This record gives sequence, structure tokens and C-alpha cells, in this order.
Amino acid sequence: MPNRSSGHPTSALGFATRAVWAGGEPCPHTGATVAPVYLSSTFTLPDVGVTKGYDYSRTANPTRARLEAQLADLEGARFAVAFASGMAAIAGVTALLAPGDHVVATRDLYGGTHRLFTTVLARYGIAISFVDATDPACVAAALRPQTRLIWLETPSNPTLRLADVAAIAAGKGGALLAVDSTFASPAVQQPLAQGADLVVHSTTKYLSGHSDVLGGVVVVDDPELHARIAYHQNAAGATAGPWDAYLVQRGVKTLGLRMKAHAENAQAVAEFLAARADVAEVHYPGLAGHPQHALARRQMRGFGGIVAFRPAGGPARARALARATRLFALAVSLGGVESLICIPAAMTHASLTADQRAALGIGDDLIRLSVGIEDAPDLIADLSRALDGCPLGISSPSWYIDALGNRSRLSSQVLGESIPKHNPNPRSPR
Repeated sequence: MPNRSSGHPTSALGFATRAVWAGGEPCPHTGATVAPVYLSSTFTLPDVGVTKGYDYSRTANPTRARLEAQLADLEGARFAVAFASGMAAIAGVTALLAPGDHVVATRDLYGGTHRLFTTVLARYGIAISFVDATDPACVAAALRPQTRLIWLETPSNPTLRLADVAAIAAGKGGALLAVDSTFASPAVQQPLAQGADLVVHSTTKYLSGHSDVLGGVVVVDDPELHARIAYHQNAAGATAGPWDAYLVQRGVKTLGLRMKAHAENAQAVAEFLAARADVAEVHYPGLAGHPQHALARRQMRGFGGIVAFRPAGGPARARALARATRLFALAVSLGGVESLICIPAAMTHASLTADQRAALGIGDDLIRLSVGIEDAPDLIADLSRALDGCPLGISSPSWYIDALGNRSRLSSQVLGESIPKHNPNPRSPR
């Protein structure tokens, strides 16, 4: 098997330059500037037991290898392992654990990760302690002799709390430190440089950037860790397909440009919301009033594209707003060029109990925005129309003001069915 994901962490080139060129050398056979997508599942061998580096695409594929090299480089690492989804990547990290091991995890956790930790890992005799990772002392206090993994999500989904990666790394002892950096992307945050051992991304989100692919990646600089995770990738088979790998690789080439636009728009949206009397609370690390604004400035390059807020008026008004926006599409997921709006309690975090959500501040009235790269004035106008069109006390809007300023009634098709309060089989996509 070839060295599938060797990056160039010592490169002096800038981030945007490396995003374009890392893992993107011209095709050695034809000189094609953009290498072909290798869709072949099998590769013809020159002799029995002899390969040219590839024999079966689950084990290794040239297109996936290029993506892995690109992502390793952008995180300043030597290795990356690309999976079929973000959750498959997270499972790849947990494959490092064994029965009797202990995990310390931030309590501010994506619902799907929480479900994996509590309903899957628990069945294999792996203990989980959830802590307030905004305080490094809480993480250190939870460590045991059996602790093998510390799991952070920073910024967290959906409340945008931060964990001080460097401080936690300094006190991690013999445990591995993994950081889900999906909300930030490599353009905004470099956890390995701050002492983390592993970085995880859902490549579905900002790395791909166009809401048209599923994928995940684990990035490491340690050869032994890379070998163990790559072994799991091959053995379990949840590998990124070549077409998905190509789409992510293409998306990453514009990551630097997109993240600047996401962050600028999110800052404008957050400031607009914070200035409204009918908005009770805004979560965005770029706001000076965010309790961890200083940490965000120290740990991140920019503040990302996710904003969460609580409108005055409670859950009914929040749901009305989620239905009333025209540019912010009502959908799960995040990180695409288009703006999205969702109610985490009923959508992305539905797998948590009501008590668990309440403890995390994920109330039924919390709205999460994935702010896209559209023109900021249009996004603000869309939110303004929705807020003005859903006055306090409304349970379901009957009208909205369209992009041309015309008052129009919401049809039943636009309103759709109400978001269910309980999903008996919650799947909790991001």
C-alpha cells in the first residue's frame, strides 16, 4: 500500500495556495491539470501478488489518496484518513478504544456523537464522562487512570461554546486528545498545532461547501495512530468513494475564500440580531459580548459561519420564524454556500432527551443559522422580514413580506407540517 496521505506541513506557502495545490499535482500519465476521478473498484496487477500501489478501492484509491494528502497538508499534518461520513470518521477514532477504557467528552456535543458514545460505545464496556469543557479544570478533574480519549467539539454544535485546546492538551496526561473542528474548518482553526492528537471533520460541511456530498476525515501527524485508523477504515469499509472524494477535494480549493465570506456574513447577521429588542439571546464568538470572545481571538482565525439565537416569544415564535424565512432554507446540515435555518431541539439534536437538551441550553426556542455566502444585506433583510412578520405571541405566521417588499400569504405548502416534538427514531443529522 502506498503512503496514501503524506502532506507537506513544513511548506511556507499560504493557506489558500496550499488548498489549491496540495494533493493536486498534475496527472503523471497525461499531464491533466485536474487529475481524473478513479472510479475503478479493482486494479489490474502486473503479476501475482504485485501491485502498482493499488489493488482494490476499499483499501486504497488514487482519488481518495489525493484528498487525504490535501487535507493533511491543510491541518499541518502528515496523514489523513477519509471516511464515507463524519460519523464514520468519529467511529474511526473510537476504534482506538477497548473495553474498560474511559472517555472524557465535552457535554456540548452534536446529537449524533452523543448517541454513538452513549448507546454504542457503552455496549462495549467503554465509560463516558461528559464535562463542561469550557473550563480546562473540569476536564482535568474528570481524568482517570483508564482515560484513553478526551473528545472536544469546538466551537460546539449548536451553542458555539469553545474549549481551550492548548490548555486542555497541557493537562491531558496519557490520554489522546481529539477535536471535532467541523464548525471551524482548517481555514479557521488548527487544533494539532495547539496540542491535539487527532482532528475530525465532517467533510460534508465547510470542506465540501456545496451540500452535495457526504464524507468525513481524521487527520493525524503520528504514524502509529495513522496506521491504526487506516486499518479500521479498511477493515470496516466505511471509506470515502472516489466521486465523493473528488467533490470534497474540488470544494476545498475555495475553502479560504468561502470561509472569509461565511465569517463576514455571520458577523453582520449576529450584530443585526443582537441589536433587535425582540431577540433574547445571540450566540456567536465574534461578538464582543460572547463570554469566550478573547479565547476565540486567540485560538481561531476568524469566527466561522454559524450563528445561534433565541427570539423573544418562545418556541412557537421560533418555529414560526423557521418557516417564514425565504433565503434561509429550513434544513439540517451546515457549511454550504447557501444559508440554512433549523431548530436543533427538533432536528439536529432530537436524539437527546428534553432534560439533556435543557442542561445544554438547547431549548425548543433555539434557532441555528448556517450563514451562507449570499450578499449580507439580502440575508439581513430576509431575517428582518421574518422577525417583523412573526410578532410576539404568534403561533404560526399567515403572511410574509417577499424579497420585493410585497405582503404575501403563506400557503399550506410553504408552511408544511409542523416540526414534530418527538421523533421515535431520531436520526439527528448535523
